[in-house]
Amino acid sequence: MTDVDAFMSRLSPDMCVVTAVAGGERSGCLVGFSSQCSIRPVRFVVWISKANHTYAVARAADCLAVHLLTREQYALAALFGGQTGDRTDKLAHVPWTRGRGGSVILDEAAAWFVGSVEQRVDGGDHVGFVLTPEDWGSRADGPLLRLDDAKDISPGHPA
Repeated sequence: MTDVDAFMSRLSPDMCVVTAVAGGERSGCLVGFSSQCSIRPVRFVVWISKANHTYAVARAADCLAVHLLTREQYALAALFGGQTGDRTDKLAHVPWTRGRGGSVILDEAAAWFVGSVEQRVDGGDHVGFVLTPEDWGSRADGPLLRLDDAKDISPGHPA
């Protein structure tokens, strides 16, 4: 393990599920790289792997929905992180509601926002989608699901 790998392994960011709809197709994935990236105007960035089915849909989407999960929602995280949209319609297995811009909002998410895509930034094997939040909601409190809570979910696609 390199020094940078050792450093990164100490981080345990909050996880989120990102959903995308475009061209009659829908998809969603578990995301471990995301953060607020501007205060004024408020901006948030989610990084999606180029190998992920959701990336192809998100590339064509005008907006994305970002969902926070609590630690008790491990099964939801396992569905969106452990299955691939290439073989499974993950959204067929959970209740959801149509949101702003045709987005998909997971009914069971602890909190969510729909953001318009302002910019796409190539970061290597992931692309950052810079979002402006336009609509949001909150349904549950509690500790958020973090990377350490989800480390045993085998990814639907290799990194």
